[in-house]
Amino acid sequence: MYKLLFVAFLFIARQGLAQTPAQADTGSVIVNTDPRLDSLVQKQIEINELTTRDARRNVPGFRIQVMNSPDRNKVYAAKVKIYEEYPDMKPYLLYQAPNYKLKVGNFKTQEEADQALQQLTRLFPSGLYVIRDVIEIKL
Repeated sequence: MYKLLFVAFLFIARQGLAQTPAQADTGSVIVNTDPRLDSLVQKQIEINELTTRDARRNVPGFRIQVMNSPDRNKVYAAKVKIYEEYPDMKPYLLYQAPNYKLKVGNFKTQEEADQALQQLTRLFPSGLYVIRDVIEIKL
């Protein structure tokens, strides 16, 4: 008797949970969202834009290494000379013990760096060469 009631209960429960054909064939979903979610998404986009701006500003490129010397005064004098003669080329001074390295420029291509190298050979006749580096670009 209990087995018969159990089987009848399972059959009724299965029929009650089944979908009707009209519900299964619609093929579309209606999503009701709070309009405040759109403003939150827009706010997050603005935050992401601000926080990733610096990362997008630095890209692989080329610089010209002007000097590599342990004499700090000599390297600073070369930096001043570059500021005076070529104010549009930004010098970068890096200390890697025991040497000071002076790099110049932000060049996207090797050709741009080679043209600037020809200009700089007037001031520094030897020891200049183009190197790969992470450069700053203006947005």
